[in-house]
Amino acid sequence: MRIVVCVKEVLDPDAVNALVLTGQLSIGPDGKTIEEGAITRVINGYDEQAIEAALRLRDAGVDCQIIAVSVGEDPINVLRYALALGADEIVSIPARDLDCLGVARVIAEYIRSSGGADLVLCGRQASDDDQGIVGPALAELLGIPVALSARALSIEPDGAGDGPALHVTVVTPYGEEVWELPLPAVVTITSELGQPRYPPAARAIKARRAMPQVVTPQELGLGPGDLEPRVVLERLRVVQVEGHCQMISGDGADDTAAKLLEVLQRDGLVKL
Repeated sequence: MRIVVCVKEVLDPDAVNALVLTGQLSIGPDGKTIEEGAITRVINGYDEQAIEAALRLRDAGVDCQIIAVSVGEDPINVLRYALALGADEIVSIPARDLDCLGVARVIAEYIRSSGGADLVLCGRQASDDDQGIVGPALAELLGIPVALSARALSIEPDGAGDGPALHVTVVTPYGEEVWELPLPAVVTITSELGQPRYPPAARAIKARRAMPQVVTPQELGLGPGDLEPRVVLERLRVVQVEGHCQMISGDGADDTAAKLLEVLQRDGLVKL
């Protein structure tokens, strides 16, 4: 089974949030980009869990080849991290100024040109734009089914005897649902999957020297007209965030709890 996992490099969201809270996050002169400074770039958290989902299939006995693919200017560190986690191959597609549909189109053409994929895994969304469009767009472009916000998946024999089928546990606002999808399929992975594993030291050291396969959009037969963004960022601004903390103390837990309840009632947060 060939599993393609889509990974994205993003600014460390914890560092960005910390700078926002302290009022130190700055927007560049173009009004569209963050002045990174000392902010590190990391793998998108949901994409890391997508890799974990692929590795759990392998752990369950599925004979698979895991290929991590990233579209961006220079995602080599993220791809090396994917390799350290357990990916078999890493592929870099250099491109910039793409919208979500453009990214999906590039990955779809790579999948077609490289022999297809039995399963495509994506993170539920990216931590920088939170749009969650690439996965569904990929499914539409490839003409295959999609399941969104999965917390678990397994490969099971198809009841009709037509080969293996994908069982996906999906998180919805009303609870969990278990779906069966024919392969190939696209699945987006949510944080309910659980904590991803850490890369083994030996693999991490080996991955530092690895170089990804580089495939350009031109080699995939895509020209500027195919990648012209339909959604263009016009302006980025930092919302002013104010944090207030009130310390409550008392003579023991009961007294402290009583004082906390008084404050909550005073502020209209609870009614008794």
